Amino acid sequence: MSDRLWVATRKGVFDLRLRNGKWDVERVSFLAAPTSMVLPQPAQNRVYAALNHGHFGVKLHRSDDDGATWTEVAVPAYPKAEDGTGDSLMQIWALEVADPNRPETLWTGTIPGGLFYSPDAGATWTLNTTLWNREERKGWFGGGADKPGIHSICVDPRNHQHVLMAVSCGGVWRTEDAGQTWALAAKGIFAEYMPPEKQFDENIQDPHRMVRCPSNPDVLWVQHHNGVFRTTDNARSWSHVTGLKPSSFGFGVVVHPTKSDTAWFVPAVKDETRVPVDGKLSVTRTRDGGQSCEVLTNGLPQKYCYDLVFRHALDIDETGDNLAFGSTTGNLWTTSNGGDEWTALPYHLPPIYAVRFG
Repeated sequence: MSDRLWVATRKGVFDLRLRNGKWDVERVSFLAAPTSMVLPQPAQNRVYAALNHGHFGVKLHRSDDDGATWTEVAVPAYPKAEDGTGDSLMQIWALEVADPNRPETLWTGTIPGGLFYSPDAGATWTLNTTLWNREERKGWFGGGADKPGIHSICVDPRNHQHVLMAVSCGGVWRTEDAGQTWALAAKGIFAEYMPPEKQFDENIQDPHRMVRCPSNPDVLWVQHHNGVFRTTDNARSWSHVTGLKPSSFGFGVVVHPTKSDTAWFVPAVKDETRVPVDGKLSVTRTRDGGQSCEVLTNGLPQKYCYDLVFRHALDIDETGDNLAFGSTTGNLWTTSNGGDEWTALPYHLPPIYAVRFG
């Protein structure tokens, strides 16, 4: 069971510890700095925090002493033309270990749509030019942001050279040679917001979040802009999940680490509204691959609630029993029984961008 939560917010990183059954804030780092992503590596006593200072740019910090002190490391940089023009880093939106046997290796996904690799714990970064130079990338476009962004990177635990990543808006992409070549992997996903002849175009899909089941890596779930999709053949094909209530729109999704048919979502009203359905906060759980679902509300506000949960703000630990999610209004909820009962932490945090156990 995990006894640690890292919470990335609009005003810094909050380090929470579970003691005697109660979550307490142990430390606050980078107070007042918007933090888009956090990646803990408990076995190395290491943690990364990606900051977005707006006018002053994106920064990446690493701690090698479990968050006690931090060192600024390099950030990804885009190539420039001879006249000095080119893309600028707007946000680090995904941060994952590239090779589990080499924890210093990292993948990072960014806005505007660049995938980068670091072999040395963030000291240097290299743009994956084979993806960057794909002709299809010209068809990518922004979802919530003005530019497209890579937000989900799923490394196959059986072979770290096999990676799936998701783009808003640019579909799902696959490499089986650690990024030397890429191919679209969004067959069966559709976009209702496009004209009929473009709805199944794999390159314009808006997956909000993609996750892989650790014990059954061929199973992945995607929370898409207009629904939920699931694959059981490692993204060779996707199926539309239709049994979810009260809504199939949302941003976050997690899958049980050992039961690939079990997944959780936080439903909302889509497009212009983006609040819980009927002002009632709930978590949807399916235990049969999406054929049916349970709407979990015990401990969650059921009146005048307008908390939205971003795509990285829902997480699950290695047991599959403990989940946590944070909202745009700075509320944070946890459960130790798979969502049957939720507890609101007695804190009023800044808007929450990412939550990670570890």
